[in-house]
Amino acid sequence: MRSPEEKEYWSTGIYREIVPTERIVCTDNFADDKGNVVSASHYGMEGDWPDELQVTVTFEEVAGTSTMILRHVGIPSGTMSELTRGGWNESFDKLAECLDSVTT
Repeated sequence: MRSPEEKEYWSTGIYREIVPTERIVCTDNFADDKGNVVSASHYGMEGDWPDELQVTVTFEEVAGTSTMILRHVGIPSGTMSELTRGGWNESFDKLAECLDSVTT
């Protein structure tokens, strides 16, 4: 990930569970540029960060439409949580643009 100031952030993780059309569960760790796990403080992150975060994505059909729900557990509340939410939303907006260009 690259910040608006061009600072690079690296992460790594392991897929723990994949259930097609239902769920994806994986770990999320801060990493250096070689994939080695580092603490959040390596990137100057403040707050009480666990060594490993968990990401769970579930897929449901609601009124004939596919719905995706993402849970990213372990992020400190407050500013970091809001910044992370913004980052995920930006990523999903870009994915939607890509999918729209494929289907139109």
